[in-house]
Amino acid sequence: MRYLLDTHSLLWSLLDPQKLSKKARSAVLDSENTVAVSAVTFWEISLKFALGKLELTELLPEDLPAVAQETGLDIIPLDVSEAASFHRLPRLTHKDPFDRLIVWQAIQRKLVLICADREFQNYQEHGLRVLW
Repeated sequence: MRYLLDTHSLLWSLLDPQKLSKKARSAVLDSENTVAVSAVTFWEISLKFALGKLELTELLPEDLPAVAQETGLDIIPLDVSEAASFHRLPRLTHKDPFDRLIVWQAIQRKLVLICADREFQNYQEHGLRVLW
C-alpha cells in the first residue's frame, strides 16, 4: 500500500509513535508499504513553529526532513499540476489550506491519508481514502 502522513501523523510517528492508532502505526512500520510525507507538511510545521503554535524539543523544523528520510519516509514535492488544480477540491467544513493541500495531494496521487482528523472523512466522496 501507499500512504501519505498528515502533519500530526508525521510528528507523532517521529516523536511519539504511541499517539498513532494501532492501524496507523502498523501501516507505518510495515516495510512492504510506501509511506510518504509532503513538502507542504514541512512548510506547515515551519510556519507554526515560527508563530509559536508548535513546540519542538531537541529538533528544529529544518531537521525534520532528514529525520523523516532516515526513518524510511519518502518526501514528495508539491507538483505544479497539483498546485494549479487545487481549486477543484471543494471547500467543505475543513478550511486549513495546508491540510486541504495535503488532502488534494493524497487524492491526486492515489495515496491513503494517515490522519486522525475526522473532518477529512468528508472528502471520501471526492476520492480521498483515510486510515486511522
